[in-house]
Amino acid sequence: MEKMAQYIRSIEIDSLWSNRKHVYWELRPDVNILSGSNGVGKSTIINRSAKHLKIMREGRLTSNPEDGVKVNFYPEDATSINFDVISSIDRPLMTSEMLEKVSGAEIRTELDWQLYNLQRRYLNYQVNVGNRIISLLTSGRPEEQRLATELSKPKKQFQDLIDELFAPTAKTIVRDSNEILFSQYGETIAPYMLSSGEKQMLVILLTALVQENHPGVMLMDEPEISLHIEWQQRLITLVRTINPNIQIILCTHSPAIVMDGWMDAITEIEDITK
Repeated sequence: MEKMAQYIRSIEIDSLWSNRKHVYWELRPDVNILSGSNGVGKSTIINRSAKHLKIMREGRLTSNPEDGVKVNFYPEDATSINFDVISSIDRPLMTSEMLEKVSGAEIRTELDWQLYNLQRRYLNYQVNVGNRIISLLTSGRPEEQRLATELSKPKKQFQDLIDELFAPTAKTIVRDSNEILFSQYGETIAPYMLSSGEKQMLVILLTALVQENHPGVMLMDEPEISLHIEWQQRLITLVRTINPNIQIILCTHSPAIVMDGWMDAITEIEDITK
């Protein structure tokens, strides 16, 4: 039976490029920030780790994986882990016209596609939380009725944070909608009409919300792209405000990412390669 891990204890890569470098990275359970100059392999480590986790989720790994990547979980006997990979670059999609026809949404970029998939997870999240709240409220036990009130807080917290972040452009979340929509100057707009930076922040924070406070991993390759300096500074704290049980693994070029108290979470790539 599958046993879920709480976080990744370490990542090991046999050869980063053509048998030239060996990577062993011991990870913290909360935040891990990989730093280094251009071209040294930061993105490669994040992307190969993400690919390895995807293969594991599909059940295609043997005890001696051929991809040269090994992840060690906590607890040690865990066999899988919940994880999400955040794409930061808002590149055009070659299949955008086809996706628009199938989905009925204006899906033209990678961030649009992530938002479309997150909309579905958001609906499932609301159904799951709603069913749990109903069950607790109808139990007749005061302690469970108080717990029902707590279950509704993360969604409101997410909505309040997004409204605060988007306040300079007068955008607010439509709170009585089952999907993510925004109101701006009396008009209702879809998330696909946001700026690249707004889409990116929405993708990251919505991903944290739909994880439902479960332990897991969020992998991000240079998440500061398209974010202005204040959002970069607050990014990690905002994610962990919505889901304090998530383990963040990211690489970055921006010093702003660590300016909200995360200096001790930095790992230099030279320290984990040999």
